[in-house]
Amino acid sequence: MARPRLRTKLCETLNIEVPILLAGMGSRGKATPPALVAAVSEAGGMGVIGGSGLPPEVLQEAIRETRRLTRRPIGVDLLLPATLAEGAGATRSEVREQLRARYPEHVAFVRGLMAEHGLPEVQVDDEAVVSARFIQEQVRVVLAEDVQVFAAGLGDPAWVVPQAHQQGLVVMGLAGAPRNAQRQIKAGVDIIVAQGYEAGGHTGKIASFALIPQVVDAARPKPVVAAGGIGDGRGIAAALALGAEGVWVGTAFLVAQECAISDLQKEQIINGRSEDFEIQRFYTGKTARVVKNSVIAAWEKSGLPPLPMPYQKILMDDFNEAAVTAGRFDLHSNPAGQIGGMLTERKPAARIMEELVSGAIEALAGLRTRLEVGAG
Repeated sequence: MARPRLRTKLCETLNIEVPILLAGMGSRGKATPPALVAAVSEAGGMGVIGGSGLPPEVLQEAIRETRRLTRRPIGVDLLLPATLAEGAGATRSEVREQLRARYPEHVAFVRGLMAEHGLPEVQVDDEAVVSARFIQEQVRVVLAEDVQVFAAGLGDPAWVVPQAHQQGLVVMGLAGAPRNAQRQIKAGVDIIVAQGYEAGGHTGKIASFALIPQVVDAARPKPVVAAGGIGDGRGIAAALALGAEGVWVGTAFLVAQECAISDLQKEQIINGRSEDFEIQRFYTGKTARVVKNSVIAAWEKSGLPPLPMPYQKILMDDFNEAAVTAGRFDLHSNPAGQIGGMLTERKPAARIMEELVSGAIEALAGLRTRLEVGAG
């Protein structure tokens, strides 16, 4: 049976059926596992692997596993942070030594948290650190594999664009402010993702309704994809009305059955109110919206400032690893957007896609019955 028709020029550019993209969320591969990425692509949209923090060989296997599940177009999202802490070690072990030497109060605080909650003292077992070399190796993998879109979820992709275009990839760049959009245009990206403040994970300061039309105006004639606060068809209709040609949806797919985050984390999102999804820097060192929990409250009470990336991230990566080992996902970071307040149940990704498309069509058709427009 033919799918309901919802198309924009973006569909032609990306060779997809409907202008809905799975946001390339990180969480060490759990938020966008191959099963979810493939399901979104198979449903007519575009699945995007969140490659942030994945060692190159792990990223390569994620791409290849996705390819075993779908032959439709897919993308990979990587973070290209503009700034990293000066002099950070090349391995996790080196950074841990630096943490103990330079930031003993922070190390002691996290160890105290672990003792308070009865967490074992374990560490992330891979040595990879987000560094310029690490990111270059990730990019090399993406360009060598069967991928159609490269998305820069953070930072300046100017150095990637020529290589990606040479390999025939479409390049997307995320913008959280009009000035970020100008930087992406200068970098030569093909599509700009305008991500509003409501979004989960690393996000900016401007809400979607203010941001999207400004980015559309700044980017014209480049297409803009809207992100942040989009969880149903009404959000898609609103984004299209503001000038976007598609949407980048993250949080709504975190509760998909194919998503590999824990069931408790999915329930946190489903049971959360929009005000329960807060922006902080305590889990990565960069501003990120996550489900609030007792760990964030303890950091706030401590008076200790979050450290720059990668120090804060590696410190808390080990804490998260201890929480997973103990089955305490209530203490683990859980990046999610404010739209979580309207999500009510777990669903297969195909059903989420169906409801997004049908809801958008219904919302757009409904405008005709509720409005009278014209001169006079």
